[in-house]
Amino acid sequence: MRVVMIGTGYVGLVSGACFADFGHDVVCIDKDERKIDALKNGIMPIYEPGLEGLVASNVEAGRLSFGVEAKDVVGAADIVFIAVGTPARRGDGHADLTYVYQAAEELAAMIDGYTVVVNKSTVPVGTGDEVEAIIRRENPNADFDVASNPEFLREGAAIDDFKRPDRIVLGCDSERAIEQMRVLYRPLYLNETPMVITARRTAELTKYAANAFLAIKIGFINEIADLCEKVGANVQEVSRGIGLDNRIGPKFLNAGPGYGGSCFPKDTLALSKTARDYGTPVTIVDSVIASNEKRKRSMADRIVVACGGSVKGKTIAILGLTFKPKTDDMRDSPSLDIIPALQKMGAYIRAFDPQGMEEAKSSFENVEYCGDEYLCMEGANVAVIVTEWNQFRALDLERMNKLVSDRILIDLRNIYSREEVELSGLKYHSIGRP
Repeated sequence: MRVVMIGTGYVGLVSGACFADFGHDVVCIDKDERKIDALKNGIMPIYEPGLEGLVASNVEAGRLSFGVEAKDVVGAADIVFIAVGTPARRGDGHADLTYVYQAAEELAAMIDGYTVVVNKSTVPVGTGDEVEAIIRRENPNADFDVASNPEFLREGAAIDDFKRPDRIVLGCDSERAIEQMRVLYRPLYLNETPMVITARRTAELTKYAANAFLAIKIGFINEIADLCEKVGANVQEVSRGIGLDNRIGPKFLNAGPGYGGSCFPKDTLALSKTARDYGTPVTIVDSVIASNEKRKRSMADRIVVACGGSVKGKTIAILGLTFKPKTDDMRDSPSLDIIPALQKMGAYIRAFDPQGMEEAKSSFENVEYCGDEYLCMEGANVAVIVTEWNQFRALDLERMNKLVSDRILIDLRNIYSREEVELSGLKYHSIGRP
């Protein structure tokens, strides 16, 4: 099939490369000429494990290409995906749909022959209706259908998630469009991947509901961790005890400094705004939004307490800046709250992250970036694990003991056990454990 992907951000680029790997002819379009030029030269705009090789192999095979002009390719396309950004709108938290509607308006005149226009971007309920209305207004004679096909990709594992998904959600009332999408997803359909075919508005809401539920699980276990600290319980054992219940499951029950990233913060805000607009507030989602913001702000206070009540004049080694490992994404990362708060209290910050330091430089001032984790800890008073990169899971604790002058390790991801850390001579602080 001939596929056009409008937008080469995280979702568009990963999806386009994977569809090409399925054997389809894919063109990814973006107005950012520098980004397109970089992609043509094999330079990825994001870090995602396996993506560079996947793009290169499909470009070489002639199935994947990049351009800035949608008019050159939309007319011949069977399916056009809208995969542009929908950031939280400043002021009210609603998803900013400017780029979605702009894409719909521009591609309308280019449609030539039957085309399925698919919203891949995360959009509020009713967006597909508006996209359809825009195209009808701009090109009354266009032969098309609008579908919703939300993505469920985890940063750091996106390619595997795309090729081995739990399910595919497709919202569309047209059998003709559904059949086109079945052909597109044929490799997964043959592998009996569940395909949830539903109304367009239902598909749109499903995406928000899924992310909100996962955010609720994270917020819940973080508050249970606080309770564990008060009563002398171990949150990791509580997580295991409840996670073995099939009705609950073990995923997203790891206590830590709060959720971040490109999805959960903006999607919970957008769902909350939509619910209020329709007069049915989702109070449990509102609560987890407030809880998570409080959580991230409280991490600096935990570090201060672990340092004896003050960090003034202390050098703190921050290990990990991104919101999670295997990505360079800094959006809503806990480090964005932790570092400025510590600096405000008089701390000097040294930092290391395997992939996120270039992105971080636009977010922080007066931070010393280091070449590896041990250079980061050298001369520091305290070391703090903020992101659970794999290389932080096997630190040489004896070496750390010699590098960190106050001999304090603050583990905000519960990577280590107290016994192994204290055996090396370090003082250990973690989340929700005695």
